[in-house]
Amino acid sequence: MDATCARRRARLLESIGSGVLLLPAAPRSFRNADVEHEYRQDSDFHYLSGFDEPESVLVLVPKSESPFVLFVRPRDPKRETWDGPRAGVEGAVSQFGASAAFDIAELDQKLPELLQDSARLFYRLGRDRSFDDRVLRAIDRVRAMAKHGKYWPTEIVEPETLLHEMRLLKEPEELSLMRRALDITKEAHLAAMAQAEPGQYEYEIEALISSIFRKHGAERPAYPPIVGSGPNATILHYRARDRRVNPGDLLLIDAGCEYAYYASDVTRTFPASGEFSPCQRAIYEVVLDAQLAAIEKVRPGATLEEIHNAALGVVCDGLRRLGLLDGEPQKIMDEKRYKPYFMHRTSHYLGMDVHDAGSYFQLGKPRPLETGMVITVEPGVYISQSADQVPTEYRGIGVRIEDDVLVVPGGSEVLSDAIPKRVDEVERACRS
Repeated sequence: MDATCARRRARLLESIGSGVLLLPAAPRSFRNADVEHEYRQDSDFHYLSGFDEPESVLVLVPKSESPFVLFVRPRDPKRETWDGPRAGVEGAVSQFGASAAFDIAELDQKLPELLQDSARLFYRLGRDRSFDDRVLRAIDRVRAMAKHGKYWPTEIVEPETLLHEMRLLKEPEELSLMRRALDITKEAHLAAMAQAEPGQYEYEIEALISSIFRKHGAERPAYPPIVGSGPNATILHYRARDRRVNPGDLLLIDAGCEYAYYASDVTRTFPASGEFSPCQRAIYEVVLDAQLAAIEKVRPGATLEEIHNAALGVVCDGLRRLGLLDGEPQKIMDEKRYKPYFMHRTSHYLGMDVHDAGSYFQLGKPRPLETGMVITVEPGVYISQSADQVPTEYRGIGVRIEDDVLVVPGGSEVLSDAIPKRVDEVERACRS
């Protein structure tokens, strides 16, 4: 990890030229009283350092004897008895490759020295207003030294303009971690298909999935799992997970683990009783055909807009054939009459974050895909129980199918392809 981070820092140091890049660690947050939420380091911070302790600051200073500086918590035996070991100042250098490291308490004193004689500061304003104040005070201190020939940052630039462009194109080491995350996620989805059955509660199935994530070394889910049965499958971000599964229900499970800070994001929909009803199968096959058509479009030079439109065209045509929409598919698309049933986009970037870093537009136009990007492809059809305009037998059916797709020269690789999604494969997995 240290060699990978060092290579990333070298690239970034070259890109920022005579500027300085400043990244604070993710803040700790409290769920109630003195009980903290589980800590997870800021993705950008971890990407460049591999360091996952709070109360830390990373500074990159090109053309300096110490181009990689970390401010960290010092070793403290009393606190470490409660919270676990710390790397400390010495560990920041010996374990994480910092050129120089200091006690975090020295930040306000040292930061003006690091900022002086740099005209540009790469720092994200507005995320943490109290830290913004510390940065602006440091700039003011450098400005006060102008009479001594020093100059100060007169531009503050979003670091993601450089850093997120790097994160968007995945390195071999990153893809290896993402494949491992998907291996674990596959085991969880297979277990859910095999073990979920009518009479269970949704939270029991969620517990099964989460236990498999941890059993295989994943630190956490990449996002709160969605386990929606029956009509709950039509709620996009369903969270309650407290309904009892009934015979004949579909189960929609959107769950992926995070492994070594890399996310997976997979959705499968399957029959709790082991076999799709005719109406469920009809909707499922529309969604599957839409997903396959969208994946076929994934290649360098394609855009997420083109991928979405490929899925959308199949969904509109399928719903028209089933009698749920009328008119020509293109007219349905133009008038957006599909919106009650397919209301979200088809793809997003995936990486360290489940909705990963990177711009979706360039000069106001959809950005072409490049080799090394990883995206999701996830069309769906959701027919609420209150959809009075559709036949009763279709109401309450929700289907989404989602895979993680790597853009490769000339096409794509479906990284999650080993998780069953064709009708016969899904039914076989449910009966296993």
